[in-house]
Amino acid sequence: MKIATFNINNVNRRLPNLLHWLRAAKPDVVALQELKSTDSEFPILAIEKAGYGAVWRGQKTWNGVAILARNTEPVLTRTALPGEGDVEARYIEAAINGILVTSIYLPNGNPQPGPKFDYKLDWFKRLRSHAGKLLKQDIPVVLAGDYNVAPTEFDIYPTKSWDKDALIQPKSRAAFKALVDQGWTDAIRTLHPSKPMFTFWDYKRNRWPRDAGLRLDHLLLSPSIAPRLLKAGVDRKIRGEEGASDHAPAWIVLK
Repeated sequence: MKIATFNINNVNRRLPNLLHWLRAAKPDVVALQELKSTDSEFPILAIEKAGYGAVWRGQKTWNGVAILARNTEPVLTRTALPGEGDVEARYIEAAINGILVTSIYLPNGNPQPGPKFDYKLDWFKRLRSHAGKLLKQDIPVVLAGDYNVAPTEFDIYPTKSWDKDALIQPKSRAAFKALVDQGWTDAIRTLHPSKPMFTFWDYKRNRWPRDAGLRLDHLLLSPSIAPRLLKAGVDRKIRGEEGASDHAPAWIVLK
């Protein structure tokens, strides 16, 4: 089973890019983020024509998450994290062929310090609480998504220009580490311990041609599924296509 996470950065604007990648990569499951589409505007007909069932939670202008499954319909289990009601569409969860898969779009947190950064850390806390409960159930889970965190200095190109950014703050990194330390396996870093494996290149300052990237998109595996990990990677070339998202798909293959 091939499972991918892809911040599409506007699903309707990037629909040709998405469909091209689906045909070429043939992922079995895809977690999408930043749909930037209402529920009614989600391009379900085109996605179904490409051979995928889907569940989604949209939001006008911003955010939005979805899960696609090839040749099957995902069984929707959640459209938000437990806790106080989310007005922002940032979490969705579905069961697919015996695996529980999420699509996470964690808050960016900028500017920091401030209420947006506090919201990011609070959202992380709610995610850890829910993830801990999933671990106790001992079921196969893939926490896939855009976490808006570069976990270590190795996950960002050499620079000081991001030093004040919420993506690399010590509190952001500590929150991600606390999640992983519950018992999750960071799939890409586990199989690629010595490569940066960037998944995001900002549109500004020529960052894609300079390979000035960050690793923000992660697939975390529960203990019951981690031994099934065979491969992991990033489809970097997708970022270089015309009209591309500023993210590239990250993926794993499970036996």
